[in-house]
Amino acid sequence: MLRAEGYSERAIFIIDPKGIIRYIDIHDIGNQPDNDVLLNELAAITGDQKLRPYKATEEDLRKLPQGGVVMYCTSWCSDCKMASQWLKEKNINYTEVNITETPGADEQVRRWTGGNVTTPTFNIDGEIIVDFDLPRLKQVLNVTD
Repeated sequence: MLRAEGYSERAIFIIDPKGIIRYIDIHDIGNQPDNDVLLNELAAITGDQKLRPYKATEEDLRKLPQGGVVMYCTSWCSDCKMASQWLKEKNINYTEVNITETPGADEQVRRWTGGNVTTPTFNIDGEIIVDFDLPRLKQVLNVTD
């Protein structure tokens, strides 16, 4: 959405089958809205309860990879792609967990980040690094240029 001031923002509109705008959510361009909120809104508008987001169980969380370098990411995130490329260039073995496909992965990221879904998020032998924080990654992985 282009603002009158000349800058853009991320805007989401949910329009019902009759063409009525039922939901508007506007964020700064760099902020990603919470998918759970959107799915709940869609479920409420359509009456389709299958649209409600999956709630992770403790069993889901226990099944997530542990140990070594684990990168929680999404397929569309540019920072995830850059992080993956950097890890490969440095010959660092890692496990990639797509948070949109792996039960419990998004919930785990929310717990680490205080409620936000930020990608990439790394679990390096229990050390959590949020976002593609290259200086911190280099420090934790003991990588020099």
